[in-house]
Amino acid sequence: MAHLTVSPRDRPTERSSEEITVVIDDAYSVHVATIEDWASVRQDWELTLREGTDPGRTNNVDVRLLFVAREETSSLEFRLEQLDRATDTDGELLLQFEENEGIAKLASLSANGLDLELFHLLYT
Repeated sequence: MAHLTVSPRDRPTERSSEEITVVIDDAYSVHVATIEDWASVRQDWELTLREGTDPGRTNNVDVRLLFVAREETSSLEFRLEQLDRATDTDGELLLQFEENEGIAKLASLSANGLDLELFHLLYT
């Protein structure tokens, strides 16, 4: 098990605003590292990791990727547990979600924005 430091969820003032450490599975730590490495070298992209809705639970992380370029703003938000794979391929970040019987959701992030495919067929 790995640990990830994230921002707290927006809550009433009784909760501290300090960062929180969340326990995550090792596979998710690799996915997060891939996303962080990809986003950190692209000035139009911003990554935010935030505590999910179930405090104290393993893998309780919400991920937000924000793209801002000139007049365009796009965002992609998901729970870390939804992510099956994160791959950086020649500057494009491919995020695969919730594969079921060879069909997955796929987000493709590039320097120009993002594309979503909610019916991606996986070939083995």
